[in-house]
Amino acid sequence: MRFLTAGTRAVLVELDRLEEVGGLHASLRDSPPPGAVEFVPAARTLLVAFDPAVTTRESLSAAIAGRRVSTAEPSDQGLAEIPVVYDGADLAEVARATGLSSREVVQRHTAGRYSVAFGGFAPGFAYLVGLDPLLLLPRRPVPRTRVEPGSVAIADRFTSVYPRESPGGWHLLGRTGTAMWDLHRDPPAFLAPGRQVRFVEVRP
Repeated sequence: MRFLTAGTRAVLVELDRLEEVGGLHASLRDSPPPGAVEFVPAARTLLVAFDPAVTTRESLSAAIAGRRVSTAEPSDQGLAEIPVVYDGADLAEVARATGLSSREVVQRHTAGRYSVAFGGFAPGFAYLVGLDPLLLLPRRPVPRTRVEPGSVAIADRFTSVYPRESPGGWHLLGRTGTAMWDLHRDPPAFLAPGRQVRFVEVRP
């Protein structure tokens, strides 16, 4: 665990593995140190914002260093179910690359119980872990210049839903009508770090 300065009101904690980030984030979220006001997880780091009127960077770092880092427990946010029509442009290609049939790809994707590790790339884009090992594929060699919002995709060890139209290099399995980002919703992001997720196949 390493601590870096991030401005005057935050500490950036570096860890070795994504699982450690999730464990530390869960620990701090459930029992925040005095003065800690926000936690922002990423693949190998956790940004901890604090109130300088309550604590110092040194005191906060010492409090975090004393935490036991373990695998994150499921959060109390409940299970989010996302309905998906599995007609993605890359479904057949993913099947060929994995040696599975298209039906088996869908079955393995819907059988997973996923957890939101962190957000990034675009507002509402959540990186979900828990993908079946047989579905692990690198990103497409040539990204698309345009991916439709609601596209359900996989890449590396993650699965996600594109929250808005954007370029993208992930493999498209299907689509959902569930909005990942809505400024009229509180909070705007449908999926927050720690949330448990299940994909449910539906007919068009």
